[in-house]
Amino acid sequence: MILKGSQRGGSRQLAAHLNKTEENEHVELHEIRGFMADDVEGALHEAYAMSRGTRCTKFLFSVSLNPPEAENVSIDKFEDALGRIENKLGLENQPRVVVFHEKEGRRHAHCVWSRINADEMKAVHLSHYKNKLMDVSKQLYLENNWDMPKGFIDKNQKNPLNYTRQEWQQALRTNQNPKTIKAALQESWLISDSRKAFEHALQDKGYYLAKGDKRGYVAVDLYGEVYSLSRQIGVKKTDLTKKLGDAQHLPSVEEAKTTISGRLTQQFKGYSDELNLKHKQELQPFFHAKQAMTQQHRKTRTAQKQMHENRWQAEEQERAARLRKGFQGLWDKLTGTYQRTCAKNEKETQKSFLRDKEEKETLIAKQLTERRKLQSQFKDLRQKQIAERADLFTGMNKHYKNIERQDEIRKLYEQEKLRIQRTIKNKETTDYDPEI
Repeated sequence: MILKGSQRGGSRQLAAHLNKTEENEHVELHEIRGFMADDVEGALHEAYAMSRGTRCTKFLFSVSLNPPEAENVSIDKFEDALGRIENKLGLENQPRVVVFHEKEGRRHAHCVWSRINADEMKAVHLSHYKNKLMDVSKQLYLENNWDMPKGFIDKNQKNPLNYTRQEWQQALRTNQNPKTIKAALQESWLISDSRKAFEHALQDKGYYLAKGDKRGYVAVDLYGEVYSLSRQIGVKKTDLTKKLGDAQHLPSVEEAKTTISGRLTQQFKGYSDELNLKHKQELQPFFHAKQAMTQQHRKTRTAQKQMHENRWQAEEQERAARLRKGFQGLWDKLTGTYQRTCAKNEKETQKSFLRDKEEKETLIAKQLTERRKLQSQFKDLRQKQIAERADLFTGMNKHYKNIERQDEIRKLYEQEKLRIQRTIKNKETTDYDPEI
C-alpha cells in the first residue's frame, strides 16, 4: 500500500479532516491509544498540550495508508503495516489515533502519532522517514503479491497524474478533476514541438499560456485559475525555456484573463452553461444512487453493530453465570472447576471476538464491491463529459481562429485598398504630358 507521511502541527484542523463525513461516505474511529480522551479532537488536543512543554511545533506525525484500489484489505493487514511503521521510525508505544475512511469504493486509513516522548519531554526524531516508509510500502506490495506501482521500481516512471492536496483543492473550486487537468496539460506538452504548437494545443483544451509572477510559465483556464506548468507537467524550467523561449515574451496572467473574457462571448458562455446543466442532470441519478447506497450501507452497519453488542452482552451473561458463587464457588476453586471454567470462557470470548470481526469485515467487503460498480459507471460518464467539454473548447478555439483569420484578411484587404488608392492618386499627379 502507498504510505504518505508528514510531520505537522495544527491538531484542530487535522481532527476536523479526520472526522469529515461530507467527503467520506464512511468514517470509523478504529483506535485511540495512549490518550485520556476517547475522541479524535480530544486526543489530538492532548498531543498539542503535551507539546507546549517542549519547543517542538510539528508535534504530530500523520501517515495515510492507501492499499490498491481494487483490493479488499483486512484490518489485520492495516495493523501489521502500522506496527512495521512504528518499528522502522521508532514510534513504538507513542500515543496514536487510527481512523478509517471510505469513499468511491476505496478504503484507506489515517494514523496520527504524537511525537512527544512523555518521559523525556522530547520529540521523537524522524530521520529519512520518507525513504523508510517507501521501504515498508515495497515490502507490503511484495508480500501481498500486489501489482507494484512503476514509480517504486523506477523513480522516473512515477504516475505523472498524481496530485497534491493544494492541486485537489484548486480543481475543486472549478468543479474539475485534478487528474483531468494534469492529463490535459501533459498531453498538450507531449504533442507539441514549439511554443506556437503548444499554445494551440492548450487552447484546444481551454487553457492559455502566460507568464506567472514567480512561477515563470503558467497556464490559465477559462475560470481564471493559474497552473504552474513545471509542476503540472513535471518538466524543469530549463526544458520549458528550450521549447517555449523566454517567459518575458509571454502575456501576463492578467492579459491572458482579459483575452479569455474577450473570447468567452455570450454565445459560447451560453453553450458552456448549457453543457454544464446537461452534465449536472446526467450526474444527478448517480449522486442520488450514491446517497441512497451510502445511507443503506450505514444503516446496515449500524444494525450489525447493535446486533453484535446485544449478542455479546447475552453471551457475557451466559459465561458469567457459569461461575458459581458462595460455598459452591469456593468448592469450584478448591477442585479446579473454577479455573477450567475461566479458561473455557476466555477461549469462547476470543472466538466470539474473531467471529464478530470477520462478520464486520465480510459486510464491508461486500459493500465496497457494490460501491465500486457504481463508481465504475460514474467514471465512464465523467470521461464522456470530459470529451464533450474538450470538443466545446476546440470548437471555440477554431471559431476565434477563423475570426482572427478573417480580421487579418480584412486588414490586408484594407491595406491593399489604401495602397491602390495611393498609387492611383500618385499617377494622377505625376503621370502627365510634358508641355510643348
